[in-house]
Amino acid sequence: MKRVFDRRGLDEHARRPLQKILAFLVLFAGVTLAIGFALRDVIKNVVAGVFSYTDKPFRIGDRTERNGNSGVVEDISFRVARVRTFDNELLTVPNHALTSDVVKNPVAKKALRLKCVFGIAHEDDVEKAADIIVEEAEESDAILEDPAPSVRLTELADSYVGLQSRTWIEDPSRADFVKARADYVKVLKARSDEEEISIPFPQRTVSGRNEWTDPASFGGDD
Repeated sequence: MKRVFDRRGLDEHARRPLQKILAFLVLFAGVTLAIGFALRDVIKNVVAGVFSYTDKPFRIGDRTERNGNSGVVEDISFRVARVRTFDNELLTVPNHALTSDVVKNPVAKKALRLKCVFGIAHEDDVEKAADIIVEEAEESDAILEDPAPSVRLTELADSYVGLQSRTWIEDPSRADFVKARADYVKVLKARSDEEEISIPFPQRTVSGRNEWTDPASFGGDD
């Protein structure tokens, strides 16, 4: 700016106020940039919090799952969201992490599908086991009739045949989800025992040497 002033022939009386104004503008721009860099995460979280309020991907009291953590949303502020896990741990999650990542909300709708895999022995009757799974689902008060319960053969493992039940419950809060699943599994276990349908344990066959020989003593012969 001094060279510019020299080319324009400005005297000292005219230069001083211009230099002060220029210094103020440079200082103001520097401070503004410094504040912007320091507050960029805060601003990002506030903007994400506004989107959380407008888009409503989840509400307070909803059960959410993210990065292997699941829990109930306790609070949503402009900067962070607080999630209480089912182990009673409190997670504080920045809002921008929630809006920039995939967050699963299993209770966003009025119905939720439950999927349970039941393993039966290879020699058991698959059709009979499937009928039992459907019948017990139809008898449950917590499971909806529409959509109707169904069963799919999903796995042929070494020690069992996997049958996956697909059922639906209404108003799926955490308590309803756990209780409905537990009650359903309980009655299916009892019914399987009555019908002599086994739930096998994993089996392994170990092969190698034909005869076992005790290893030599570490201390040598006495």
